[in-house]
Amino acid sequence: MSDYIIETSGLSVYYGKHRGILDVDLQVERGEVFGFLGPNGAGKTTTQRVLMDVIRPTRGKAHIFGRDCQKEGVAIRERIGYLPGELNLYGEMRAEEFFKMFASLQKNSPDPLYWRSLAERLDLDTKRRIRQFSRGNKQKVGIVMAFMNKPDLLILDEPTSGLDPLVQQTVLELVREANQAGSTVFFSTHILPEAQDVCDRVGIIRNGQLVATERVEDLTTQHFKRIRFNFVTTPLPDAVAEDGVIEISRDEQGITLEIHSHLDQVMQKMASFGITDIETIPVSLEEIFLAYYGKENGGTHV
Repeated sequence: MSDYIIETSGLSVYYGKHRGILDVDLQVERGEVFGFLGPNGAGKTTTQRVLMDVIRPTRGKAHIFGRDCQKEGVAIRERIGYLPGELNLYGEMRAEEFFKMFASLQKNSPDPLYWRSLAERLDLDTKRRIRQFSRGNKQKVGIVMAFMNKPDLLILDEPTSGLDPLVQQTVLELVREANQAGSTVFFSTHILPEAQDVCDRVGIIRNGQLVATERVEDLTTQHFKRIRFNFVTTPLPDAVAEDGVIEISRDEQGITLEIHSHLDQVMQKMASFGITDIETIPVSLEEIFLAYYGKENGGTHV
């Protein structure tokens, strides 16, 4: 049995002349929470729609549970909880009626006590008609729908969109609990602190292409380092100039550098000024993400 729950190869989608995604090679391991990161329009939703067989790829292959997403979609979807980015719900139905209908369509009927507990945790009034709900409450309906069958795989497209901060935290708790219970989670988001909070690995998609796939801790430690140096004599700016090194700040005691390469050379140079203290400053996932995108390439949308 493959260790990959999701696997794509050369996956590409074109909308006429416009590219959606290009040559996306993606592997999501069994039992992990995988964050799929990118701003709006980067290709996150297109990738998920191919996985769910909502749209067909221009070329390439996509497999879930070792099965072809385009040839065996029905069998695959029986084991998936899916929250799409755009929900289309039955507005005249009460939420509880909707959940009962959805449960009746499942191969293995979900425990009604479980979906009720999910609704309670999300503070969702299931007696009301869906058309009466705010955007946030409609999102809660979609979240309950995705989780209620305790699926083997959760595919969540921006799950906390439209929710207040307390409910966002509840959703992240549900993700952790589902994962601990054995579900693999494919978590698409542009909210980077969320990804850093719950994900084991992340893939960064830029302009339809997957530009990096790393474990969260590796991504935040290996891409660049931010180090604060205190000195006996603080060097002048020209003295610390080096390719791959950016001076972030300075004061009377020392300087803070962002070091992208040649760490050994930088350390030797700094030592010549009499280092009295060194502090490594943690780099956030958001900063790594912006380093990949840059402001002109969509970083301002994050």
